[in-house]
Amino acid sequence: MNKSSVATEKISAQINVKKLPFKELIKRIGPGIILTGVVIGPGAITTASMLGAQYGYSLLWILIPIIFMGISFLLTTYRITLLTGMPSIHAIRHFYGSFAAKIVGIATFLSCVFFTIGNISGTGAGVHLIFGIDWKIGAILMLCVLVYCYFSKGVYSKVEKVSMICILGLILAFYATLFKTGGPDVSSVATGLTNWYFPAGSMVMALGFISTNASINTGLYGTYLSGEKKWKKEDLFNGAMLTDSIAHILGVILVSGAIVLVGAIVLNPQQVSINSPAQMADMLVPFMGNAAKYTMGIALLAAAFSSLLGNTHRAVVFLNAGFNKPTGLEEKSIKWGSLIVLAVSAIISFSYGGSPVQLIYIANISTAVATPVAGFFMCLLLCRKDINEGYKQPKILQFCMIVSYVFTLFLTIFALIELIKKLV
Repeated sequence: MNKSSVATEKISAQINVKKLPFKELIKRIGPGIILTGVVIGPGAITTASMLGAQYGYSLLWILIPIIFMGISFLLTTYRITLLTGMPSIHAIRHFYGSFAAKIVGIATFLSCVFFTIGNISGTGAGVHLIFGIDWKIGAILMLCVLVYCYFSKGVYSKVEKVSMICILGLILAFYATLFKTGGPDVSSVATGLTNWYFPAGSMVMALGFISTNASINTGLYGTYLSGEKKWKKEDLFNGAMLTDSIAHILGVILVSGAIVLVGAIVLNPQQVSINSPAQMADMLVPFMGNAAKYTMGIALLAAAFSSLLGNTHRAVVFLNAGFNKPTGLEEKSIKWGSLIVLAVSAIISFSYGGSPVQLIYIANISTAVATPVAGFFMCLLLCRKDINEGYKQPKILQFCMIVSYVFTLFLTIFALIELIKKLV
């Protein structure tokens, strides 16, 4: 059979794939939910709180590119994996060589390590709010619990369930506060969504917010989790992949958007600059009263713990993938590697002399290191003719992916320039 016949057969197969009914699509969701649990960690809560408290409704428009970018990144990485039969970094190795794979593996690994440092600080901040003990002691206690989870069986199912519970809990807590405060000002929300500009000095914080909520790392890790769900090539066309991507970004926006709004309503009028966990807890005072610090403590602890479960695994998976080592969640190298990452991240975290909230913020901004490297190769892979041969060219997705990458790249460059100017 010649190439033309094969191509015709593939296009015909693509057209004839039936869309799954809604119930079946819901069953196919899995990686997206875990990825939401990884994304909605203390970094997302902290940057969203700071964004709303410092800039009010002005940066609400960022949620729109986050939706656009988040779905583009996931659909791109899923498509590449389902068409090549290889997870993202393995595909980079296959088409661009071991050196490229190692560079991407190292960059994404470092990005996740920064994220882990922030998550460790988040668990400590949560325990501090709940029990009043030193945040470093609280973090150590939670790390002991986490290590137990790492070496227990059924890691994937545990992560999935914990992630779902944490996401639902966060949505309820912040939306209840929105309801209690009477909700956001409609005209201010409309202005914030339609006036696309960066207030003076806001680019670094915006980068931290975007790099958490719409990260290329999320899509890359999803291609390894999709193996746990036993996805097939048909899922590229039957709606499963799109549904999972939408479920992920919807969960992210529901949580992060609500936190930004609560910060804008409660803290921005007082011009509060968040530097401590207690100031973040003040957001929930209108609804929770004296119980606000305990509620925020539980939210931070749950989000950090849920994110740690997935993110530390993610760091080692990326590094192993870059060096062509095993990437299964139950592999001993993944578990022991995660333990080493936790130990090193804890040492760095505990060495920091400032507030855990500030450390979370700094770590969150540092996670942007992965996008310029990994995003570049994902754009190249998506546009390769040999990968898409025999299928309809995903021109819309290619456009969306390139726009998303360029936007993130320029934001990273300008944010670094802004940061350097502040330091100078």
